Amino acid sequence: MPISPRTLATALALTLATPAFAGIPPAVEGQPIPSLAPMLAKVTPAVVNISTKTRVRARAGYAEDPLFTQLFGQGVPRERVEQSLGSGVVVDAAKGYVLTNNHVVGGADDITVTLQDGRDLKAKLIGTDPDTDVAVLQIPAEGLQAMPIADSAQLRVGDFVVAVGDPFGLGQTATSGMVSAVNRTGLGKGIQNFIQTDASINPGNSGGALVNLRGELVGINSMIFTPSGGNVGIGFAIPTDLATSVMKQLLAYGKVRRGNLGVEVQDITPRIAKALGLKDTNGAVVTGVTGGSPADSAGLQTGDVLTAIDGKPVRSAQELRNTEGLLPLGAKVKLSVQREGAPREVLASIEASKLATVDGAKVDARLAGTVLTDLTPEQKQQGLYGVALSNVRQASAAYQAGLRDGDVVAAIGQRRVPGVKGLPTTGTLGGRQLLLTIVRDDAVYYAVL
Repeated sequence: MPISPRTLATALALTLATPAFAGIPPAVEGQPIPSLAPMLAKVTPAVVNISTKTRVRARAGYAEDPLFTQLFGQGVPRERVEQSLGSGVVVDAAKGYVLTNNHVVGGADDITVTLQDGRDLKAKLIGTDPDTDVAVLQIPAEGLQAMPIADSAQLRVGDFVVAVGDPFGLGQTATSGMVSAVNRTGLGKGIQNFIQTDASINPGNSGGALVNLRGELVGINSMIFTPSGGNVGIGFAIPTDLATSVMKQLLAYGKVRRGNLGVEVQDITPRIAKALGLKDTNGAVVTGVTGGSPADSAGLQTGDVLTAIDGKPVRSAQELRNTEGLLPLGAKVKLSVQREGAPREVLASIEASKLATVDGAKVDARLAGTVLTDLTPEQKQQGLYGVALSNVRQASAAYQAGLRDGDVVAAIGQRRVPGVKGLPTTGTLGGRQLLLTIVRDDAVYYAVL
């Protein structure tokens, strides 16, 4: 239906008479416009940029060919330098401690911290914990400003938060949002207890601060979920309760001393629940008990279903590993168990894993400067096999070949490694080259020594 000139004129008059921003309430005279600027002015000096350089040994493709090696000898190794950017948070100005992510600084040879005032400072790596993705650095304590730390356990879904970091290396930025969920797990391997937020966490924001509206640190930004590579409003941060607990151990021991109950568990499927006479699939069913472990001493048996630890429900095998991994050594816990349909409670303690170790030099001289250790029950449950590398010295041949702490040696030559007891201790494995199959972060590659 055509619009009459009179109707059009009336509509135009109403449009001109209506303010363009009618949805915004008028400012109250004498009161400032609500803004996050004062809070950000206080916290941004504590957020730093982190840049790393990692020297990786590389070889020309033809030099790896067996025929080339036979004719001309070992190829000349080349070295490439990998660089990355991330963020961090100063949490102790007097001692210069900086919290960040393990994936930002883990394995790096050179770490530089850039403050908001433009100063570049060389950082010392105090320690890392790949299981929680937490790392601690130390920088010269001169003119630093630390961020106050809040109790992240008090966070609620709906609380407003701000993510501060250095995305894409553009300089400090802040994005706002709210807490979408707490205690998020099931996002891969490791120990997880994430804060979920819709505040944008972009590349380079990893290791940065998630703060509340009081300007207190509530989390360390860690990762995002994205089907396209861009931000879709699903970001995750490590809560400060977990990060500071890990930091205390890294400062005290240089690593996290983590214990376990000594059980192997798996999720309960509907078929397993039916076979065990369970009402639902909540819990974790015990598939193995290590002899002499706390679980063994507590009387746990294969087929038992763990439903809670100290009253906290256990809904899956991952939740059990999370709870177990966050408990301090020596902690006494009450386990809620179902056996043959009858509930019971038992007491157990968290004790350090008793894993066999061997000095790498005893296995082969080319592995000198490393320690080989049996895998933990958690690693075995993830489908890994072999031995774990630790204490890899920078001057060692293993380090020069690109090996790092936490790498898993799955095979030597073409032979699968069953564990420390299956390794020879003659000091030589023979051959001009030592070929290792390495597993790191779900990727498999070869290293040649």
